[in-house]
Amino acid sequence: MAGTYGDLVTNGSFTSGMSGWWSGNPAMITVATPGTGLQATATTNAVNLWDALFGQDGITLRRECQYTLSFTARASQANTTLRAAVQLGADPFTATLDKTVALGTVDTHFTFTFTSSLNTTAGQVTFQLGQGSTVTVYLTEVRLTCSTVREGFYVDPNSNAAQWLNANPADPRAPKILRSLVRRPTARWFGDWNANVQADVDAYVTAAAAVGKLPLLAAYNMHNRDNGGQSSGGAPTPEAYRAWIDAVAAGIGDRPALVVVEPDSLAQVGSLPTDAARTERYALVSYAAQALAARPLVRTYLDGGNATWIRPAEMAARLVAGGISAVKGFAIGVSNFDATDISCGYGQQITAELVKAGVAGARYVIDTSRNGNGAMDENGAHVDYCNPAGRRLGVPSSIGVGGAEYLLWIKVPGDSDGQCGIAPAGTPAGTFSPYLAERLIDGR
Repeated sequence: MAGTYGDLVTNGSFTSGMSGWWSGNPAMITVATPGTGLQATATTNAVNLWDALFGQDGITLRRECQYTLSFTARASQANTTLRAAVQLGADPFTATLDKTVALGTVDTHFTFTFTSSLNTTAGQVTFQLGQGSTVTVYLTEVRLTCSTVREGFYVDPNSNAAQWLNANPADPRAPKILRSLVRRPTARWFGDWNANVQADVDAYVTAAAAVGKLPLLAAYNMHNRDNGGQSSGGAPTPEAYRAWIDAVAAGIGDRPALVVVEPDSLAQVGSLPTDAARTERYALVSYAAQALAARPLVRTYLDGGNATWIRPAEMAARLVAGGISAVKGFAIGVSNFDATDISCGYGQQITAELVKAGVAGARYVIDTSRNGNGAMDENGAHVDYCNPAGRRLGVPSSIGVGGAEYLLWIKVPGDSDGQCGIAPAGTPAGTFSPYLAERLIDGR
């Protein structure tokens, strides 16, 4: 049975004692849970100390799906051998993961990703102690999660549009908003409104992993965010930002996710007041890139502005300075309106410039949440960026076209850009408006 937020292992930090776990012959192993995880002691009574073991049954595994087993462990003496296995829970105990690690006396976090060779509801996670003398192993944070995305992108069940719908089911606009917005995959934005961003990201990503879908996230907490514009705010100091993005990465952990890093942060570099501020901005974006790149199942895209803002060569240079070589690629048109073909052309130009700068293989994604009518008004003029009239929903989140890796709804349709444009009074940036949503659905 799946545990909280989609973990296949229940009680993985042993906060409920040995609930859900079993241990082997007590003459060979004794176990206790002192409050900081499991404490397992192997004695010398076993002829084969691999018989000193404990584990959990009832694990569901699907053949050809990818899983990640992770845990934190240490031992009472250095060079203690611990064997971790994911296997069939009955004879012949076929293992689909079988790893042996050497433990030291300091907590170490281990992560193993594997493709299951088993298709069973009777799987088992086991840990076995191999040591020639009495030894104690301390174990906590045991997690087994499915890393296979099998059903597309994750639909945020708690989006602003979904919350509005739940509160206003009888509104005449509700069926339209349910059909066109609430059922569509969009990015969840994380920023200074999250009191505990690590816990919030963890809950969101693991909920997506539990159903085999890829969650879309936007990290939006840059120090001096939006340079004092409609979406001003963010981390109060550079140090606070580094701690925040570390918490985001820790919340994602060993699960798959797609993350767009700090919309507008690089495109707005030229508006920062000093060289020191610009250097700091590059350093913070690069730090975010490195923090997320350390998570192997995360697809990270630095924000690359939009097609009518920064020239391709300059945007490529900013992406290089922001650490794009460490991540998957870049995002175009976030919260903007340029048509997909225009954004594709811009993405290809940036990609060519990146190759010239020594960064090959970068991919790009396009925000299509509001670009169904493009960015030109009826007079051929480029529309304002902030809640313009006459825009329409674009292609829902899907595999890309024209060189784009994905087309994504990164900006949440119906969420205001700020108190501007056609937004009704009382709809600051990030606030859902059924009026704006209906205009996007109808294209007016």
